This record gives sequence, structure tokens and C-alpha cells, in this order.
Amino acid sequence: MKQILCCLPLLGLMLQKAASQSHVLNIDPGKTVQSIHNFAASDAWSCQFVGNWQDSKRNQMADWLFSMDTTASGQPRGIGLSMWRFNIGAGSAEQGDSSGIRDVWRRAESFFGPNQDYDWNKQAGQRWFLQAAKERGVKQFLGFLNSPPVAFTRNGKAFAYKGKCNIAPEQYQAAADYITAVVQGIRRTMGITFNFISPVNEPQWDWSDGGQEGCPYDNDEIAGFTKAIAKTFQRAKLPTQLLLTEAGQLNYLYSSHGKAARGQQIETFFGKGAPEKVYKGIAGHSYFTTSPEDTAIAIRKRVAAALKGIEFWQSEYCILGDNAGEINGGGRDLGMDAALYIARVIHTDLAVANASAWQWWLAISPYQYKDGLIYVDKQENDGEIHDSKMLWAFGNYSRFIRPGAKRVMLSDEENTGKDIRISAFVNTNRQLCIVIINSGNRQETIDIRCKGLKKGNMRSYTTNSEGNLQPGFVNGEAVIPARAVVTLTGNIQ
Repeated sequence: MKQILCCLPLLGLMLQKAASQSHVLNIDPGKTVQSIHNFAASDAWSCQFVGNWQDSKRNQMADWLFSMDTTASGQPRGIGLSMWRFNIGAGSAEQGDSSGIRDVWRRAESFFGPNQDYDWNKQAGQRWFLQAAKERGVKQFLGFLNSPPVAFTRNGKAFAYKGKCNIAPEQYQAAADYITAVVQGIRRTMGITFNFISPVNEPQWDWSDGGQEGCPYDNDEIAGFTKAIAKTFQRAKLPTQLLLTEAGQLNYLYSSHGKAARGQQIETFFGKGAPEKVYKGIAGHSYFTTSPEDTAIAIRKRVAAALKGIEFWQSEYCILGDNAGEINGGGRDLGMDAALYIARVIHTDLAVANASAWQWWLAISPYQYKDGLIYVDKQENDGEIHDSKMLWAFGNYSRFIRPGAKRVMLSDEENTGKDIRISAFVNTNRQLCIVIINSGNRQETIDIRCKGLKKGNMRSYTTNSEGNLQPGFVNGEAVIPARAVVTLTGNIQ
């Protein structure tokens, strides 16, 4: 019998054993690493339509995403997201075909009207989901912009021209006033205050192809725009903080990665401390850095080493590209292949990069990609809805690891393979949560030992091909099924 001692910092655990062996996991809940801020997903772009569908369907989707309720048998109704990301549109939807954005579903409305006024009835479907999140207990909200409003862009479009920043410095203040008005308007009309505004998105990319709303920025342009917003928030006495920089890849956080004016963002924005109203944390996206696994780990170690006291938020991800042949982003996958890959990415971001937040891209997708937690027919007025195993595997983290939880360090000392990955967290109420990924084709047995945890006093929640967060009890050793993500919970005295 192997013993896995929780005594050294590093990666959460990866193990593989012979069939006759079982693992002993020793946990000291006093040895912790980062705090967890939230798990989230965004309303882009489908919520503008599905938020206006019939009540039974939109409420089912909202329950899947936000609910912390259970059935009488203890079955979770949803994955309990702790933050919701709201897309503050730039106005391409009102422009119609003249917007230059070919896909209607990738256009977005704006609260800012053609007569320089505000219409708080806009983005109705998105506002429905915003309210649904609040009603189901979500307490953190973030508003993000893919592009400044078209009224303030250089070309009058919600996407750029020749890869140049689409807002001139003389329009920074007008856009800052608009963002401030949106925060105030949502608070006044809905009783929801955005905790965060993310003013730029993937500033390293060109955003000139008309595929969606988007705007590139170099670091100086981000700094100028951010300064204007921060000063305006201060004058308005808003509690809302700014989240930077939503880097298109994690490499840009610690290196130039071929774009000197758009890289080295941790040092650029936090080398001398965060400016006023800017959150002391940096956001980046895990795209194109997740495979092969040794590369993913090396990149995330560099992120963690560069942070130097600020938080890291993994603020957008779905499966794109060919991922070194491990999994292809094309085509829907409602099953466990995609779910196990996503669970591995979450584990590595949390346990290697020390991410304090982990956020998914499209909560609801109409597309034939591995980009949705929930999938819908691409019909504006009604359609079928489908949950995915990616949704529920994400829920093995989001539902149980609550804001304020601390990650417990685990040793990689006994690592002999990669089928099993384990990370452990202690919530503020002293509940221990252990997430175990078994990507292998045989079940594994783990004996959980933790100071203050009563033996046999744990619940299990299993996501595999047979069920989603299926509840059970652990009365001795925990048996982890093949190709499954399992969360174990228990109270520490």
C-alpha cells in the first residue's frame, strides 16, 4: 500500500497503481496555498436569445448553471457557479448586417442608443439570466467588454481594422462614462452591482476579421483606457473594481511571446503595485497552452513564479485547436472524453498555476465545437437544450469549492503515472473537499486520512458515463470508478 504524504508544495497529485494496490492520502488541512475566489461562465452570446425562450427551458438551464439545491435523494440540481460573466455589448446587433459581423448570434446589443441616450430594456435575454443567477444565490458578477461601443470606435464597427486598437485616446473618457453608466444602470434597475468590470479582452489578437466583437490593445493603450475608467469610477464612488488583462494566452502574462508591446503583462501592470480601482490580480486565458501536459505544467509554473503576491484568474477557456493530438476542439462532445480533458485543465490551472478563479467561455452554445457547458439548437425563438458531461465535471469543482476556500498542498513525491489527479480544498465552514480525476480504464481505491475528519463521515459525488454528480457515502476507502471525476466532502472538527 502506497502512502501519499501531504507535506510538500506542488501540483495536487497524479498517480497510477497496480491493480492489487490502494493509495493512502494523508491531508493536513493546516497547510494551504491560494484562496479560491470563484468559478464562473459567461452569457455570451446565446443568452440574448435563450433568455427569451419559454420559462421551462430557460429555468432548466439556469438551474443547471446556478442552483445549489438538491432533490430529496441528495442529487444536485446544478453546478452552483459562484460568479456570472455578463457581456456588455458594443451595439453590433443594432447595426444588423452592416455591422460586418456575419453570424447573428455573435452580434451584441448595447444599452447606448443612437441619440446618446440609454435604454435599460436592451439585452433583455442576458438580463433575464443575470436576474436568474441572483435569485439562485450567485453573489459575484462581472461585466466584460469585447469592444467599446460602436459610437466611440475609430471605424464605427465593433471589430478592428488591420489589427489596430479601435478606440482613440480622445474617446477613452466617453467610453469610461458609458461603462460607469452601465454599472449604475444595472444597479438601479436590477439591484445588482458588478463586482468587477473587465474592459479589454484578449488584447493580443487582431480582431479584424468580423468574426465577433473584438478590439486589440497594446499595453500603453490598456493603461490609458484603464486610467480613464478608474478615475470615473472613483468620481462616481462605485465599489466596482477593474480586472486586467484577459490575456489571449497565458504566455503573455510573463513573456513578450513575440509581441513586445502586448506581453509581459504581470510586470507591466503590477510591477510597482496595482493602480487605484484595479483589482490586485491578473486574468489570462488557457487557450492553446493545455497540451501536451508537460508543456501545460511548464507554462503554469512560470505563471505562478511571476505572480509575486497578486492573484491569477483563469478567466476564459473552452477546448479549441488540436491540442497536440490529445483532443480536437471541433464537434460537440457531450460525453466523458471532453469532460475528463476539461477536468485535467482545471486541475492543472488550480494546482500548478495557483489560479484563484476558473472561468468557462460559453455557458450555453449553439455551435458544433467543444465550447459549451449546455448546448442548444441555433434557433432564435425556441429549440432543444442538452446538458453535457463538461458541465457536470466542472460542477465537481464549482459546486463544492466555495468562495474563500483554501487549497491544501499535496505531495508529488510518490508520482508514478498520470491516471489519477487529486486536489483538496478547505471551505470557510471547515468542510474538506477533495476532487479526484480518474482518467484510466480501471477503478482506483484511496484511503483518505485527515486530521479532524471522522472516518466514514464523507459524501461522494460522481460524474461519469452513468450519472452526473451522483451522491453516495464513503464508509472506508473511497472507490473511484474508471473514467470519472469524483468529489469527496466531509466536515473537519
